[in-house]
Amino acid sequence: MNVSRSSFFTGSAALVALVTAFLPLSEARAEKIENPVAVFGGIDKITGRTYTFSAYVGETVQFGRLQVTPRVCYSRDDTEAQRVDAFVQVDKVSLKQDVDRIFSGWMFADSPALNAVQDSIYDVWLTGCAQKSDIPKP
Repeated sequence: MNVSRSSFFTGSAALVALVTAFLPLSEARAEKIENPVAVFGGIDKITGRTYTFSAYVGETVQFGRLQVTPRVCYSRDDTEAQRVDAFVQVDKVSLKQDVDRIFSGWMFADSPALNAVQDSIYDVWLTGCAQKSDIPKP
């Protein structure tokens, strides 16, 4: 079999183009998994301590003066690249018990600085989603 170099490279380029064309399609088909628990990281800037806490979707957890409520938490199948995101609402409670919404939006675990909540004393960011939690369900 006599194959010239130019036809070999042309065939290789066509194969690479074909494979590359279907990569975005396979990634787009990655099913989101809806999880009942969102896992957060938090820091108390006064003490310098970091915390990990979880909250059931639709339930509110108090972290310092912040009230954190995940509305939905999505992850991907273990065979896919993990992209964990959650829609979260965060309220700040004042000393007079006034409640102000300071954040309502999407948080992304793989980019914690993108939409982390930064308060003068407390910061909160999404670290993951889970199917269950150690805390009892309300």
